[in-house]
Amino acid sequence: MGSILECLPRGSRVAIIRLRSLGDCVLTTPALDILKQARPDLRVAVAVEQRFRAIFEGNPDVDEILAAEWGVVRGWRPGLCLNLHGGTRSAWMTALSGAQFRAGFGHFRNQWAYNARIPRAQEILGVQRTVHTAEHLASAMFWLGAARVEIPRAKLVVEGQVPRPAQPFGVIHAVAATPEKTWRADGFLAVADYLKRSGIEPVFIGAASDNLEAFREYRKLHGAPLAEIKKLLSGASLFIGNDSGPAHMAAAFGVPVVEIFGASDAAIWGPWRTAAEVVTSPGGTAGVETAQVLDALARLGVHA
Repeated sequence: MGSILECLPRGSRVAIIRLRSLGDCVLTTPALDILKQARPDLRVAVAVEQRFRAIFEGNPDVDEILAAEWGVVRGWRPGLCLNLHGGTRSAWMTALSGAQFRAGFGHFRNQWAYNARIPRAQEILGVQRTVHTAEHLASAMFWLGAARVEIPRAKLVVEGQVPRPAQPFGVIHAVAATPEKTWRADGFLAVADYLKRSGIEPVFIGAASDNLEAFREYRKLHGAPLAEIKKLLSGASLFIGNDSGPAHMAAAFGVPVVEIFGASDAAIWGPWRTAAEVVTSPGGTAGVETAQVLDALARLGVHA
């Protein structure tokens, strides 16, 4: 028997289960690119939560965006259902998909849901090192039968034309999911002042629930839809922020990134395929000095 991709008839439907988070969604797009390169005839759908739908909108590798509900996935009538999430809810969505091939990584819980169990990325890629999340997700496509190719940059698509900014601007994401991932506000204010003196306008972004009061003197995009954040990042000259989803979005557009890491492993979650500086400290984000971040900006060619 050949690979699973070889076994799928021409024009077959594939459902990719991609539940949370923002960064995971962005880093799934290189794998979708590889899948479509291998089998451009396949009809590929991504089942994703509504709040992250904009990540896949306009992507030429995605034929359909599905609501993250088992009945919707089953209604797509996939020949292959690939779970890239691994939780209990996504396992049930896979199990009830009706697909002939139900694939998930062998280290996922709920192994009963899968009749195609994907080895760890290190085994597929033939490496012993820590692998980046983009490599981990792409390795599933290689195991399914896609040709081994260089794993590309993540792919985000902006609808319509993005106007050229009157002045270069840098996007600052000064918030994060947890306090342990969040660098201090006065550090980001020092960064904003440095950018301003270098001729780059600072623009702060945050969700509606984020408190951006400390940055009130600067331009902000506060509580904007994800599609609007995507458009903003596509025109940015620079991104500075905590370890979070918007950093992956910026990297997808090839924007230079300075990312401040706490406990997360930058080898797994760092910026993928863009000019980048990762700033860390043994003491986590609380131990990161302002000078470290400004030095990282200087190494990227930004001088006040």
